[in-house]
Order: sequence, then structure tokens, then C-alpha cells
Amino acid sequence: MVTGGAGFIGSHMVDALLKRGCEVTVYDDLSSGRIEFLEHCMDNIEFHQRDLVNDNGLKDILKDIEHVYHVAANPDVRIGADDTWTSVEQNIIATYNLLEAMRKARPKDPASLTFTSTSTVYGNASVLPTPEDYGPLMPISQYGASKLAAEAIISAFSDNFGIKASVFRFANVVGSRSTHGILFDFYHKLKQDPTRLEILGDGLQRKSYIHVSDCVEGVLHATETQKTDFEYFNVGTDGFAVINQIPGIVTEAMGLENVDFHYTGGHKGAGWKGDVKYMSLAVDKILATGWQYRYDSVQTLEKAVREIISDLES
Repeated sequence: MVTGGAGFIGSHMVDALLKRGCEVTVYDDLSSGRIEFLEHCMDNIEFHQRDLVNDNGLKDILKDIEHVYHVAANPDVRIGADDTWTSVEQNIIATYNLLEAMRKARPKDPASLTFTSTSTVYGNASVLPTPEDYGPLMPISQYGASKLAAEAIISAFSDNFGIKASVFRFANVVGSRSTHGILFDFYHKLKQDPTRLEILGDGLQRKSYIHVSDCVEGVLHATETQKTDFEYFNVGTDGFAVINQIPGIVTEAMGLENVDFHYTGGHKGAGWKGDVKYMSLAVDKILATGWQYRYDSVQTLEKAVREIISDLES
């Protein structure tokens, strides 16, 4: 089962699992997911439009599920500065409800779990690239805090109820079917005014990016080769891109010239409250499983913006 399987990352996860010959159940309330992301494979999946926060029938769906890829979440980091509840409900309560249903559905042989977390659990890390054993973890966004809380709940359920689980902390994931993020935002801003682009922050932010296809393959490979009952993995690329590189990548892909780039200064040089200014993940651990990403951060951005433009203009 893929929760959030109609979303950006979730729908790519569904595609990859179907290619592996898996029987796939998709669970999504379509609050941020889009049914059109699954139209090409609806005949090959079982689809449930339901809500993890309010679903008394979840246990029945899970009785025949062997593994859950828990991708469902509130996907927008920025709203936490104004809306402190959504991340709690969609990331913490939803994860608890899923775990509780999993243990009750098959108490003697519960399904295993893969959880998609985030690099934002590290907050403003003093060690870059940041390894999985870095601490203390001090997230600065509601999103990062809620994902860290979900990780902790999963750890407890894994130990108490024998749920084999893995947690994947993502760098910034971009690519086809994106519905938010810097590339998506830049495209829409430039469509409104192709002469001027507002850029949040001071442009000196440094972040790691990974293409959604690389991300999904990394998660599946590490899950399939996992030997322990509970494991953490960073998923990203070596190195990073500087934010002031991205406007040029986007304008070139859109065929625009002489665009005025305006930097807002943001919050302490970052884009907004809760935005981590410098993020780079140590990925030695997942690379040691035999997985290898195909695109570095800049190559990822160049590929992803072409895909997003194609999505939006097709």
C-alpha cells in the first residue's frame, strides 16, 4: 500500500512498484494528490479515496497488505509559520492512526513500513554534510518537527509491536508532477511577469536536490535490502546547489532573457520562517547499499525544470 499515492512522490512510487510486478493499493484523500497522476494505471491498482485522520475502516484495508510505503503528508513546509495545526494532524496523527491500524490488522505478523521523512528534522545542523547519527535534532519548522515526532512514534511501534520499519530523510525532491517548490514557484512567477523574478531569501542558501526518479529508486532499493528491524537513511546527492544558480536555470529553460532578479532577503537570509538556509546530506550509508543516484543537484534542477514546464504546458 502507498499512502499519498496520488501525490508527487507517491505516484512515482506507485509506478516503480508496478514495474516490479507488485500488487499495489493506493490510499489518498486527494487533498493535495491528483487523480490524473494515476489515470494511466488505474486499471492496475486498487484505489481508496480516504483520510488517514478519520478512517475507521483502515484496519480492514490493511489485513492483506504486506508492506506500507507511508508517503502521505502535508507537503508544504512554508505554511507552518501561520498554520501550526495542519502538520500535527497530517503528519503526526495520521502516522499514529496508520501504525495503530497496522498492529491491529495483523497482530501476529504486521506489515512492514517505509516512512518518507525529511532533511528538515536536522534543523540548522552544525555539521555539513549531515549524517544520520547527527544530534541533537532541533528542527526549526512545524513540518520538520512533525516529521521527527512521526519518526519517534514509528521507532516505538517497531520495537513494541514487531513492525519492521525504515525512515528516509529526503533532500529537496524535484521532477515531473511537482505541485509546489522553488521550480514550480519560479515558473508561475515568470509566467505572470517574464521581466522580473522575486526570489525568497538572499540567494546564498545552499541546498541538496534529488530527482524524484532517483529518490524513489533509492528508497525501494534500501527497503528491499534492509537487514535490520529499524533503520534510518538520508536520501540525496553529494554536494548542493546555491539558490542564486536556480533563476538562471529556470529562465534559460523558459527561453527568457534580461530578467531582473529581485532577492527579498527573507528571514535571516533564508526564504521564510522555518526555512533551513544550508542543507547538505551525507549519503554514504544509502550508497553503501549499492544504490547510486544518476543526477547531481544541478543536473537534477536542469532536468526537473524541463519536466515541470512540459507538465504545465502540455
